[in-house]
Amino acid sequence: MDRISNLDWQAIQENLHEKGYALLKNILEASECEALVGQYDNPLSYRKTISMERYRFGLGEYKYFNYPLPAIIQELREEFYPKLAPVANKWMEVLNIPLRYPEHFEEFQLICKSQNQTKPTILILKYGQGGHNTLHQDLYGEVYFPIQMVIFLNEPGQDYDGGEFVLTQQTPRAQSKAIVLNPRKGDILLFTTNFRPVKGSKGYYRANMKHGVSEVHRGSRYTLGIIFHDALS
Repeated sequence: MDRISNLDWQAIQENLHEKGYALLKNILEASECEALVGQYDNPLSYRKTISMERYRFGLGEYKYFNYPLPAIIQELREEFYPKLAPVANKWMEVLNIPLRYPEHFEEFQLICKSQNQTKPTILILKYGQGGHNTLHQDLYGEVYFPIQMVIFLNEPGQDYDGGEFVLTQQTPRAQSKAIVLNPRKGDILLFTTNFRPVKGSKGYYRANMKHGVSEVHRGSRYTLGIIFHDALS
């Protein structure tokens, strides 16, 4: 996929190291976004539907895809992983965590399978007016990949108002820092799954991060979450 390989990966990796996230603009075509939204009501595509309100996750709904994934999602997963694995390995190294990620996505999936994590974690999320998502982390078992991505499938200010993407970073012995982003249709946001390394006066320390969505004031907001590790079966 040339649109992925031709990105400025040095700058992207630097942003992930420095901020814990990186925003990539205009990656998916409008037609690709609309096709994903158009499949939302097709029950054959999904293995589970979750009402956020029922579980006190917020207000809205999301659906987990079945395997096999739609071709574009599978391709994005396979293309992004080898670009992100070096960042993940650097994080583990500087934090002295004895964990290293393989070079290719297929190898990482085998590690998930060895721990009985075989269910896809790719999900599409829908929020209407009043919808929101409480701060959380997407962990589904002992095996995890420390970076994930979200694809924005419709246009803020046109299809919906509000619904900003929120990241919080907890610095030890300090107050949390909030980061508020409002990506556009077709943009991809890469961000840490649960923590990132931050360099302090005595070396690197682990800063925990969570993410969520602020309240939608009007319209409908759709996003697609791509998580690289699978869930327990």
